Amino acid sequence: MVGPFESGKDTVQELTESAANHIGNIATIITGAVRDIARETGDWFTDVIEMREAAQRAKEDEARLDKAPEAD
Repeated sequence: MVGPFESGKDTVQELTESAANHIGNIATIITGAVRDIARETGDWFTDVIEMREAAQRAKEDEARLDKAPEAD
């Protein structure tokens, strides 16, 4: 027969192990979410930079075409 002290100790131990397991799972979920958010944000900024560069090249092309002599 297990005494009340040992029974209480076992209960605390099981609760602690369960909490640690659940907290670890939650941390893994949060870590994955942060990673995914960082990746998507980075991809979005890359798209913005590429669009800005494309717009700049288009302006430069337009300016160059406007300055080109017309062939008659």
